[in-house]
Amino acid sequence: MTTQDDMTTQSDPTTPSALERKLRAQLLLGARVDNDRLVLADDVLTAALDGGAGLSASERAALAGSPLTMRRLRQLFVERAARAWQASSGMLRAAATDCVLEQLVTDDNCWGLHFVPGRAGWHVILKLAADAPFAPALMREQPMLRVRDGGGAVMLQGRLDTDGECENPWPFDSAPAAHLQLFGASFVVEALRG
Repeated sequence: MTTQDDMTTQSDPTTPSALERKLRAQLLLGARVDNDRLVLADDVLTAALDGGAGLSASERAALAGSPLTMRRLRQLFVERAARAWQASSGMLRAAATDCVLEQLVTDDNCWGLHFVPGRAGWHVILKLAADAPFAPALMREQPMLRVRDGGGAVMLQGRLDTDGECENPWPFDSAPAAHLQLFGASFVVEALRG
């Protein structure tokens, strides 16, 4: 149900849309300033990201005036997101149970599972979304990834290729939809670190 506040926000020309905010951020990050340099140390930027210590007014002004420092802040955020990511989960939706299962997506929209039938049986392909906040660091680190069904059995394990994909033969006798239904219709993608 749409409330009056929602309608006001949608029609208010002074409220920036998500696209406008994204474009502004790209313009700021892509800007070039003569003699630009890092004006804030990594420990100051990291403390601000962690919420432990906010930036002072002069530090915020320095950050706003230095696209190079802004890009460094963004890089620290991306690296932190990659370290923080441990797993993503998803479920087989009811609508997918009556037809051939072709694709599942995790609840955070960071991973897709594609199921491809073949002569020798099914194949399962794990695909990392290019816009996942941890994608750049995960592609660089190349950890071992594992996809498990709701019962804990391994559906796929491997490392991402340069396209952000990992492919294995489907390891079970039953088709993907039928197999997932047996184990709570859920799955999890996780990184094996350490």
